[in-house]
Amino acid sequence: MGCDCHIEIEQGEQRRTLILLLVINAVMFCIEFIVGLAGQSTGLISDAVDMLADALVYGVGLYAVGKSAAIKICGAHFSGVFQILLAFGVLADVVRRFLFGSEPESMLMMGFGLLALLANVWCLVLIAKHRHDEIHMRASWIFSKNDVIANVGVILGGLLVYLLDSHLPDLLIGFAIALIVIWGGMAIIKDAANEKNTARSLSDFDNRHEK
Repeated sequence: MGCDCHIEIEQGEQRRTLILLLVINAVMFCIEFIVGLAGQSTGLISDAVDMLADALVYGVGLYAVGKSAAIKICGAHFSGVFQILLAFGVLADVVRRFLFGSEPESMLMMGFGLLALLANVWCLVLIAKHRHDEIHMRASWIFSKNDVIANVGVILGGLLVYLLDSHLPDLLIGFAIALIVIWGGMAIIKDAANEKNTARSLSDFDNRHEK
């Protein structure tokens, strides 16, 4: 009675989950980025960059475990901003490939898109029980959920590239993934702002009652 054992157990679970998520996404980023460059696929490169952004989110979340609410809010806000910046980098690559052309390998897109999908479904299962926890864990849930959608898009884009013999589906998928990442980043920034306002309101309430 009166001990913080349950808090320590919860924090330990969060750390273990985030470490595993970080490793999965870092490995998948390396694989997808290399294959995306070799296969000239904007879709795979976009998905790889999304994996990199998520690895950062998990890293920030890992740092925030056990820290103050203010640090967790700042960490989530930083994660959202960084995701948006990476997404704009992907959009620039889409424009470049549209102007100068590309020849994406459809089979690589479908094969490694499926591999990434399996990895992200695993991540989603791992983070699911923490989706209603503090903001640094909610951020991880939002980005993991968006990843699954992006992976399905890459597989679909590869199929369309094969059927239509055109690079345009790959560019459209890369563009769509960038928009998904931007939406996710904006969602967590909004969540962080709401969390900050709530904390400020509670602090003001406590100060008034102390007086």
